[in-house]
This record gives sequence, structure tokens and C-alpha cells, in this order.
Amino acid sequence: MDFSPALEEGRLIRRYKRFLADIETVQGELLTIHCPNTGSMLNCMAEGARVWFSRSSDPKRKLPGTWEIGETPQGRLACINTARANPLIEEALRAGVISELNGFTGLKREVAYGQENSRIDFRLDYDDGSAWVEVKSVTLGFDGTTVAAFPDAVTLRGARHLRELAHLARDGVRAVQLYCVNLSGIDAVRPAQEIDPVYAAALRDAVAAGVEVLAYGVRLTPEQMWVDRPLPVLLEPLQLDPDALLVLPAI
Repeated sequence: MDFSPALEEGRLIRRYKRFLADIETVQGELLTIHCPNTGSMLNCMAEGARVWFSRSSDPKRKLPGTWEIGETPQGRLACINTARANPLIEEALRAGVISELNGFTGLKREVAYGQENSRIDFRLDYDDGSAWVEVKSVTLGFDGTTVAAFPDAVTLRGARHLRELAHLARDGVRAVQLYCVNLSGIDAVRPAQEIDPVYAAALRDAVAAGVEVLAYGVRLTPEQMWVDRPLPVLLEPLQLDPDALLVLPAI
């Protein structure tokens, strides 16, 4: 996936009111841009760090651009625009990169399903049935480890999606939780037990019910991004350094 229009570089001044970010471009221009991320962006941003944003030419837009990539306190790059994850995964699915899901004959997006009025990101149709695939974007990394974690804030919606997948799996339907790791320098993924123990428990319950859990890493530059490798998912709780979790101020 190429970034089009080309991204511009700046420095983060602050993120606030969840969806707003003040930046200074390399030309010295001060802008308020859209932050397309509803999470905490824990360990994913720092005042003064480099950011890359897309500038809009739409005169009807209130904000002139969208924050796309940030440099983390650990020196990694993170695609903070969560809307990029599904198109990126779809591109990888159609290219055959996600080998566990190859061979589908049809792909549908945002299909209504489940017992709690949910929508699945992708339904893949095969000759012998369907696979229901939920995608989550991972951007939470830590000092001193190449293991990323999800979520970066309590997510009732994420736990609901796992329950829905578990219901499918118990009924004999193929159900898949797929983590799209939009963070450079990562070798594995785990549930963030220390942030959302309910989600971590729901993930383990889903696996016990027969839900497949996959993770794929993303190669990320300010010019393009693409899914390039499978990553292991570590389900057992880790012994964590309490100082490794950087606590950001409220937004």
C-alpha cells in the first residue's frame, strides 16, 4: 500500500480531545490535524517526536490533514491510523500473503453476524464453508522487548468481538482473530493483561472454543506499508517490568 498523496513530515506538539493533534511541519507551519485513533496510543507518541501526515485538498474539510505515522518513544514507527488496517489486510489476503487463509473464492466486508449485533471485518467464502475474520490494529510496544501487545486501553468492543467469534467456533464455523501489527521492530504479540484483563481472558476463552488466532507484521516506511511476515501470539501472561509501561497523560 502506497501513501497517496505522499506523506509530509512534522513534529508532534500535543494530542488532545482524542481526535486532534497539533504539529509543526519541517517548514515551520503550525497545523491542527485529525488523529484517527480512538485508543490511548500508549507508548506510541511523544511530544517533539517525528510524525508523518497526509494533507487533504478537500476545501470542505475542517482540518487540513490526517496523522498517519508516529515515531514512538522506543524509536519505532507506528501507523496510528487504525482505518489503514483493514485495507492493508485485504490487500494481503488477495495477494496470498496470509497463507492460513488462502484459497477463498469470495470476500465480503463488514458483514452483520453474531448474538450481540456485531459486524465482522471480513467473511471469506470457500468451497467447503466460510471463515469469519476479525482484524485488530496493534501499535503498543515497550522498552527492552520486541513483543507488542493489544489492547492499549480497555476495550469492551474487543471483548465482545471475541465472544462472537467463540460462539461461531462452538457452532463449527471457522472463526479467526487476526492482529495486524502496525509497529516496526516487533517479533511477537501478546494480550495486554496488565491493561485489560477481561480482554485477555476473553482471548484465552476464544482459543479454548476453537477460534484461530493469527498475527502478521507490517513493513512500514513514510512512503508505503505492507504485510510481510507471520508473528507468534503469546497467550500466557508474561512477567513484566512495572517501569516498562509508560503512562501517558489523559487526553
